[in-house]
Amino acid sequence: MRPLVTIYCVRVALGAVAGIIGAVWNWTAGALKNPAETNYVFIFNSLTIALLIYLLSYYVFKAKFRAEVEKQSKIMTMGIGIYFFTWLISWILTFTNL
Repeated sequence: MRPLVTIYCVRVALGAVAGIIGAVWNWTAGALKNPAETNYVFIFNSLTIALLIYLLSYYVFKAKFRAEVEKQSKIMTMGIGIYFFTWLISWILTFTNL
């Protein structure tokens, strides 16, 4: 498989994992105990987790595929849209089911 296709597929899976981790983290932190805070604080906490996972994946992919990818900026931008879309959908579904 080509490196950019690998990065894209892994970011889809990481988006789902980040959404599940963020929703479970917020639920265990007590989002249901104080619904007024749920609107802002817990969504931003989950977004911070998603950004952290995305940035960590960037550095891992950069170390692994540095020689194989022509433009280094493609490592950062490949799959960014689907990552956050998958994160949002999995966060909503997980948080709703909890």
